Amino acid sequence: MFRRRRPLLRAAAVGGTAYVAGKSVARNRAAQQQQEDEQNQRIDSLEQQPTPAAPDPGASAGATPSMTDQLSQLATLHTQGVLTDDEFAAAKAKLLGI
Repeated sequence: MFRRRRPLLRAAAVGGTAYVAGKSVARNRAAQQQQEDEQNQRIDSLEQQPTPAAPDPGASAGATPSMTDQLSQLATLHTQGVLTDDEFAAAKAKLLGI
């Protein structure tokens, strides 16, 4: 009688621990995915906004910002933590046409 209880108790403890660990992993993955989705939405909204250009006396009124201005804006977003390293590299490559 006692021989049967210990293996069953041990199996129940191992199964319960695995269940709790699995739920924890799933919850962490869901939170990480939600954070990535929010960050992608912020980046998309920033990309859709027109970039305010500083008035340059030598440039015309409808000129787009120079490449150095755009690169510095990307670097600022990267240092502020808005863009990850991979996103920064991808945006820089897109800007440079690589």
